[in-house]
Amino acid sequence: MDSALATTALPIALAIIMFGLGLSLVPADFARVVRHPKAVAVALVCQLLVLPAAAFGLVVAFDLSPVLAVGMMLLAASPGGTTANLFSHLFRGDVALNVTLTAVNSVIAVVTLPVITNAAIAHFDPAEGGTLGLQFGKVLQIFAIVLVPVAIGMWVRGTRPGFAARMDRPVRIGSAAVLALVVIGTVVAERDNVGDYLADIGIMVLVFCLLSLSVGYVVPRIIGVTQRQSIACSMEIGIHNSTLAITIAVSLLDSTAIAVPAAVYGVLMFPVAALFGWAITRRREDAAQPGAEDSVSEPVERR
Repeated sequence: MDSALATTALPIALAIIMFGLGLSLVPADFARVVRHPKAVAVALVCQLLVLPAAAFGLVVAFDLSPVLAVGMMLLAASPGGTTANLFSHLFRGDVALNVTLTAVNSVIAVVTLPVITNAAIAHFDPAEGGTLGLQFGKVLQIFAIVLVPVAIGMWVRGTRPGFAARMDRPVRIGSAAVLALVVIGTVVAERDNVGDYLADIGIMVLVFCLLSLSVGYVVPRIIGVTQRQSIACSMEIGIHNSTLAITIAVSLLDSTAIAVPAAVYGVLMFPVAALFGWAITRRREDAAQPGAEDSVSEPVERR
């Protein structure tokens, strides 16, 4: 991929997306974890532990090449994407829970993502890039392009709430456009190998997407989390921040091949999430049960 795109455009694009996330956050989104820990804890366990384990199992079962295997683990370690909020809203999930999960998981991912990615690199030992890995300096770069823009966005939200409200829709549209451009750029850069990559990982990425959405919905329901909260968990866990995974692969690991699983996932996750959301909301018997409409959210208008 063109060096200017890899070193400048992708990090800037991701920073803008994370700034947009910050515009939608208030300190109460973090405090809500303490007041309503159950749904948050279940979702984070699924996101941080179950999904990487599932991705590793799929990688081994499908016998992926080392480079693509690292890419899958990087994808699995990435936090939920901001678009999960929109899908949760469409299918009557608890949007405030999505915002909380995205905020908390983005902070935690600054630590867990490098750990999981480096463990995958050490285990699968991809041939390309000899010194491949996320060293401390690169971890600081992840911090800079993830948490700093979020903090700035939150500051703007606190000091200029009117501006933050006006920017909500443009930033969401821009984020979707950025993801599309990032996916297209990755595919173009690997155009000579796209056919082989799709043959290698297309089915597996689809399985992983369905598994992510299913785990995010079924596990919370088993634990006793409400329908709305479970829908929110499903969308949060199933819709990954593919832009973050691609940016790290291309900009910090200098490998478009490692970015391919995230690019393929970025194409598949929206239609699959839409179909999955439609399927789990066809029957609304749970809504009639006592407590089914409980929510971790406070009655605060966020949009």
